[in-house]
Amino acid sequence: MLSPNWVKRTDQAWLRLEKVDLSEVTTQGVYLIWHGAYTWRDQNGRECLQQSRWVRVGQGVICDRLQVHRSDAAILKYRAGTLYVTWASIPVAQRDGVERYLGEQLNPLVAERFPQAVPIPVRLPAAA
Repeated sequence: MLSPNWVKRTDQAWLRLEKVDLSEVTTQGVYLIWHGAYTWRDQNGRECLQQSRWVRVGQGVICDRLQVHRSDAAILKYRAGTLYVTWASIPVAQRDGVERYLGEQLNPLVAERFPQAVPIPVRLPAAA
């Protein structure tokens, strides 16, 4: 199993998709986007809880991909729960397999398709 270094803020908190400064991010690899848990009131005034869910799994030039996702309506519709992101550098020869594994394990809400590659197990970010 691969154990990538998932990126966090310097205070060890997760990065917010819509606020993270991508200007100096040069990493190429895989990334994960998820929304945090949130509550709302239904039409009868009852408080409801939406648990945290994985929103998107992908790969590529991290800065470029995340810039695109910041304006993707399919992703932004989950911002009620605050959108978080992390990424890890993965060698190009392993990216398809890692993305496939993550997609199968996490079942993200926004998923087009995953690479036709042999899944490569990877350690998930802790407490995401």
